[in-house]
Amino acid sequence: MHTNEPLVPASLADLVDATQASGRYVLTREEASAALGISDEALKKSVQRLVAKRRLVVPRRGFFVVVPLEYRQSAAPPPDWYIDALMKSCGRQYYVGLLSAAALHGAAHEQPQEFQVVTDIQLRPLVAGRGRLRFFRKQRLAATPTMGVKTATGLMRISTPEATALDLLRYLHGVGQLGRAATVLAELAATMDAGRTAEAARLEGDLPNAQRLGFLLDAVGARDVGTVLAEWVAQQHPRFVALRPDRPGVGAVKDGRWRVLVNEEVEVEE
Repeated sequence: MHTNEPLVPASLADLVDATQASGRYVLTREEASAALGISDEALKKSVQRLVAKRRLVVPRRGFFVVVPLEYRQSAAPPPDWYIDALMKSCGRQYYVGLLSAAALHGAAHEQPQEFQVVTDIQLRPLVAGRGRLRFFRKQRLAATPTMGVKTATGLMRISTPEATALDLLRYLHGVGQLGRAATVLAELAATMDAGRTAEAARLEGDLPNAQRLGFLLDAVGARDVGTVLAEWVAQQHPRFVALRPDRPGVGAVKDGRWRVLVNEEVEVEE
């Protein structure tokens, strides 16, 4: 006699296989518990066994990522396979940004050593296999222009080229050095639009970093990208700001177009 009742997985390993077979690569603790009908302690032990076998990785408590065979060596698939599901499980707004977004937009001269994500609250870094996820907090995250990008498992949000450029200055500590930001910007500028650059600055309302971005666009030979931005900046009647905000601007050369105190020489890597 045949029934239409779904088969109950005999073990977590079976559930993981079934999850991957359906095209999904993430499981939550709640989903696993409901599917298997086992205690939290039994589930914990099953998870530990599959982690040891490099069949699962747990970047965050209660969130399991399936590791397919081709990624066993690195112990985890790339973060773009699961970042959207991870952030939804946290109930947090997000977008992939900074160097990670720049690389996705074709500015891959500086390959990021970590997967950089901007969120609405500060989260601790996460490690999944050989990968590291680093988070940056932005209060007005919803104002940032973003776009959907297809991944191997679905979609994720990333900042537009113009918003990415602004973030390179806003989160300079995540980029490393001003020269590195300029090097990335030199490549990123090819995908940027003058009108959208000014609009991104207006939406986010970050005038000092808009000034710094405009100066760097001139410095890397992309003056045309900053034309509309220059008009918007001038309308705000800004004060002079230091190019490097963590260093004094006293005695620095003044750039009148962007009202920037040039307190560091900008060197773009070839």
